[in-house]
Amino acid sequence: MSDDFLPRAAPTPAARPAPSWAKKPPPKSKANAHTRSKITARRYHAPRDPQDHARKIAENVLDAWYQSFGGSSIDVPLGTVGALSLVRNVPGLADWILNLQPDELPRLFKEIYLGHWIKRPDLINRAIRLHDWAWNPDPDTQQLRAVHAVTRAAVNTGLMDLTGHDDPGHRSEADVLSPLLTGLRHKSDKKWRGEYHTPACVTDLMANMLVDKDFAQPGRAFREPAIGSGGMFRSVAQRLRDLGLSTHDFHWYGNDVDSLSAGCAAVNAIIWDLGPRCLIGCADSLAPGDDYAATRAEAKEAFEERDRYVDTARTIVAHRRAFALLDQLMPSKEAA
Repeated sequence: MSDDFLPRAAPTPAARPAPSWAKKPPPKSKANAHTRSKITARRYHAPRDPQDHARKIAENVLDAWYQSFGGSSIDVPLGTVGALSLVRNVPGLADWILNLQPDELPRLFKEIYLGHWIKRPDLINRAIRLHDWAWNPDPDTQQLRAVHAVTRAAVNTGLMDLTGHDDPGHRSEADVLSPLLTGLRHKSDKKWRGEYHTPACVTDLMANMLVDKDFAQPGRAFREPAIGSGGMFRSVAQRLRDLGLSTHDFHWYGNDVDSLSAGCAAVNAIIWDLGPRCLIGCADSLAPGDDYAATRAEAKEAFEERDRYVDTARTIVAHRRAFALLDQLMPSKEAA
């Protein structure tokens, strides 16, 4: 299966020239073939508050990205942390990731996103800006160094301890992408976009006040027209779990005008296990028309596309098995 079957993101405008300080050659890595096998994850003493833990992860990732001269493409560190947040933490995995070289990381991230694309192609397609850079056949070496630094910073700050649980309730204790997205955005950019994420303490309070067993009847729909990275959905999902209810029994409709925010919400929908009835759109909620109808159509198309690729893959496998069987049944020329 080729690397270009996922839809591509629209071309981005040419980047501004790098400032003079960014042209300084990066420091050479002290790691070599001898030391690679000795790299292990640091034991991180996470704050008791998951929100503080998420903020600390964002701070360390930001430091790693900018100190490594990663550039202005904020989708790259976001996509890196998003990919790492989608894997379940098993013994030895963190150490294995830390021992990967910079040029090996894009393949890892592609496999992570592809694994979830099989289950939720609509959400992974929505998050295309978070992983589109990983498919670049000729990646920038400096950017890969920065991605490597971000990966190490996230893992060593306990990202997988926060998002790697098998229990979605534990994975939903904090939104890791929200503080990272707002930290990467320039102040003027946030003001122009009107992007101000509601603090978790506020969304938790709203969910606890508004959602009770009488209100939260299975089949009810929750709608968020300015979803950001999905903080309100996280709080409602946790409230439902506290009430002994399943997030899979409800409909979730989230929308945001910013494609990067919508991509973060789509990844979070998988991390938080909002279920098969969750749709994330990217459109202007104030514009006339039913934007969720368009989102439903896009989701349907994504699943149909996935089914076509899976059917093609199955056909190829069946043909290869048939040819292998013929080779076994047909006498070889030497035997004849």
